[in-house]
Amino acid sequence: MRGIRGLFLVPLLAAAMLPAHADVLLMEGIATEPPNSASGLPRPARGMSKDRVVELFGEPAERIPAVGYPPISRWIYDGYTVYFEDQHTITAVITR
Repeated sequence: MRGIRGLFLVPLLAAAMLPAHADVLLMEGIATEPPNSASGLPRPARGMSKDRVVELFGEPAERIPAVGYPPISRWIYDGYTVYFEDQHTITAVITR
């Protein structure tokens, strides 16, 4: 039994001695987004209804149907994508 434990322990110890790697989140992109204003790139605000988004921003170029629970859908506009939970805006993300 002792020999079998050693077979499992050696790879575990070897893995623990390897250097750790991590992804780096680049925050510069967030800081350079145009403001959500008339001088930047106007886009829907959180909590806006789908009807209000169409009223203020027009019809989207594409509507992606809802998936999952809660149902999350998205509308593609020129320059940004709007995400909805049911009938209300969650966020609008700039298209890169």
